[in-house]
Amino acid sequence: MPSLSRTDTSLFGRWWWTVDRWTLVCIGTLIGFGYVLVLASSPAVAHRIGDPRDMLILKQVAFLAIAGGIVIGVSMLPPKGIRWLALIGTFIAVLLTAFTLVHGAEIKGARRWINLPLLSLQPSEFLKPFFAVVTAGLLVEARRTEKFPGRLLAVALYAVIALLLKSQPDIGMLAVVSIVFLAQLFLDGLNVGLVLAAAAMLVVSFIAAFFLMPHVHIRVERFLHPTQQTAYQALTALQAFGNGGLLGRGPGEGMVKDILPDAHADFVFAVAGEEFGLVVCLFILFIFGAIVLRGLLRLVAENDQFVLLAAAGILMSFGLQAFINMASSLELIPTKGMTLPFISYGGSSALSVALEMGMLLALTRRRVAGERT
Repeated sequence: MPSLSRTDTSLFGRWWWTVDRWTLVCIGTLIGFGYVLVLASSPAVAHRIGDPRDMLILKQVAFLAIAGGIVIGVSMLPPKGIRWLALIGTFIAVLLTAFTLVHGAEIKGARRWINLPLLSLQPSEFLKPFFAVVTAGLLVEARRTEKFPGRLLAVALYAVIALLLKSQPDIGMLAVVSIVFLAQLFLDGLNVGLVLAAAAMLVVSFIAAFFLMPHVHIRVERFLHPTQQTAYQALTALQAFGNGGLLGRGPGEGMVKDILPDAHADFVFAVAGEEFGLVVCLFILFIFGAIVLRGLLRLVAENDQFVLLAAAGILMSFGLQAFINMASSLELIPTKGMTLPFISYGGSSALSVALEMGMLLALTRRRVAGERT
């Protein structure tokens, strides 16, 4: 089998010797867990909703295969290519998210999806990675170009996205985007007092959401005062972790996938806990932590402000999404319909996270000194 020389100047050769291969291995591991857990959880869900037994499995296998290709393809782009991809992607995602408010499918009181032949597309999923990169570009351009209103444009873009997410409504996604934006402003050197003031306004907004938005109020109340009737999914998921113990009941032996409506999606971590045990759950947690920590370590010596802001925003978005899913499965926070990256069932989630990780790998590749982003 021919080996890849460090002097190989082909596109693949240059990519292979400059990309963070450890992060690539971690991403591949998560995709592998995604295959295993969709095999474990999807047949029972498909039977319950009246689909053929293997329908969800085949769809997710295809989504994850495409996601793997997206990760590799996007990671080969130069930083300028990432900026253009994010700019075009943000424009399309904003338009489609606005479209859902008028013509989107309503599920559980929220309009977030566009029904297509092979999947229900959730455009707002793609806002997270693209927004972090576009915001970074605007903030950096404000430094490079005199009188360019980069911060003002970034705030305006955030306001548009926040309004769309609030209107759907998708408070969890809004929280992630807001935290990422505040972190980027802080890293860009915005006065700490202003950042703290903005954070305080954000906290006040979510407190107001508790009182003014019925579905938020209900979820928080169910978290604070859970009963088997009002918090069935969360309590059942928590019980599944206890049933799994240290090493789990074994593949296919769990019960939670047969009774939880979202066992293949929002509560797939509970399926992992019951069938594979605490050891595998901790390993999954380790993989997510390794991706975030590895990315941050690559940024420690980074001199390019655009790469620093964009990659930090992507890492925070990725880490928050994983944390919210696992924490809600463990009843540490109110339940939120947010997927576990690469592991939960869902085409929009798999493809958007693939774009996110592809852009991260592209931005953290070793570059020639002085290469402009």
